[in-house]
Amino acid sequence: MAQAQQELTEFVIRKAFEPVMRAKADGKSEADRKALEHVQQATRAEIERYRGYSSAQEVATNFKRDLSSEPAKKLHAQLRRLHLPTIEDIREDFDDKAGKLGVKASS
Repeated sequence: MAQAQQELTEFVIRKAFEPVMRAKADGKSEADRKALEHVQQATRAEIERYRGYSSAQEVATNFKRDLSSEPAKKLHAQLRRLHLPTIEDIREDFDDKAGKLGVKASS
């Protein structure tokens, strides 16, 4: 199951987190530059958190929680304002991938 955990983790990182980390502050207002710096710092922490999960089920469960937690909702709003992807944008693809790997999130 370690393979499934790695696949799901890298999927989230590649689809949702890497675009945030690659975003440039060029041409943005001071407020947007500060917001970008904040979301990149939060995204770095998310990457480390996802890489620390010990099972595919843990990845799936926390992905689901991250869709609706209050801190995540605030971060998603900032990301949308900066025209960057959120994990909400990849929810269906994540669910499809998890299903194909036989992984279910616990409630």
